[in-house]
Amino acid sequence: MTFRSALILSSACLLAACATAPEILNVSTVHDRTLTLDTHIDIPLTYMTEIDPSAQTELQVDLPKLAAGKLDSGFWIVYTPQGDMTEAGYAAALDIARTRVTAIEALTDTHSDNFELALTANDVRRIVGAGKHAVLIGMENAFPLGPDLSTLDHWADHGVRYVGITHFGNNQFGDSSNPHPERDGGVGTWGGLSPLGESLVGRLNDLGIMVDVSHTGKLTMMQAADLSRTPIIASHSGVKAVADTARNLDDEQLRKIRDVNGVAQMVALGAYVKLPTAAQLTAREALDAEYGDRNGWPQAKQDAYMKRRAIITAMAPEASVSDFVDHIDHAVRVAGIDHVGIASDFDGGGGVDGWKDASETENVTAELVKRGYSEAEIGKIWGGNLLRVLEAVEAGAK
Repeated sequence: MTFRSALILSSACLLAACATAPEILNVSTVHDRTLTLDTHIDIPLTYMTEIDPSAQTELQVDLPKLAAGKLDSGFWIVYTPQGDMTEAGYAAALDIARTRVTAIEALTDTHSDNFELALTANDVRRIVGAGKHAVLIGMENAFPLGPDLSTLDHWADHGVRYVGITHFGNNQFGDSSNPHPERDGGVGTWGGLSPLGESLVGRLNDLGIMVDVSHTGKLTMMQAADLSRTPIIASHSGVKAVADTARNLDDEQLRKIRDVNGVAQMVALGAYVKLPTAAQLTAREALDAEYGDRNGWPQAKQDAYMKRRAIITAMAPEASVSDFVDHIDHAVRVAGIDHVGIASDFDGGGGVDGWKDASETENVTAELVKRGYSEAEIGKIWGGNLLRVLEAVEAGAK
């Protein structure tokens, strides 16, 4: 067992021993003793074929950066852009999803000394305690499931432990927070969840998979929260009170997540942390018009698009770790300390000044310490709350 692993495993005892005396927290010590879990790490389609994250890469998350930032665990994401709800559209989405889950499995199979697939909350604790990085799998956009739920068991067997109902654009399961301007006419299709979406929520509960409401429209989110037998998550969202964008959660949504004992994972994606300027919005709209529908982009086009997005981001002072923790502060005030967590959205547009990649993860802990959070509270925000929800969802499976 590594020294850091022993620190994490013994932190509860240390906290109890110090509970009666106020202390000045040492950031590095707190970070060492905290199990850190990032609920949204994107991967390119070339992951583990052209890019090996066991070495230094241009990715925001690879083994050297994880080690430097002491980021213990995360959800590696099976992301699929929204396409046409046709047989061809579903087939294309399924191919993308299979490519990404195969890559994640290759990561844990090829580099088993450093990465291990986690299927349960206890797996996460055991793997991190052994000095390795715990890899969980999340599905961003349920679109590749197709027109029924017959393939969902397959994804559960492959380790998927949360499913995001929608992404950008409505799909067969429900309405998005950002309906497609052309395909959806910029408005909702279903008035929240579709009938198939209602069935999806129930089946996810049965399989012990967390229901993820990030990217869903408000009606979709509220209906999913009411329908789910187990706590829901918002895997990577901000708060509207700090940055009023369609992707972020309002206070009513935060309270709903609290009421169903769920967790809202605050996302460190600059445009959702701090609103872009008018010039940035204009430039982004022009870029999106130039590149068109994201469905079916090859990796090279995705990379080129993200480089152009980075240039637009640099047009104004970027969001900082302090700005990011403003979202955490507000979510804690509204939903409570037991219902807030952290997501980077690294390699999917995420990153703020001070937390540009996994190597800078300790800076988030430093800002939380600066704001006056206790070590126990930081532990909840960094992973404890999410693991509690995962355990509740596991217990609710049939």
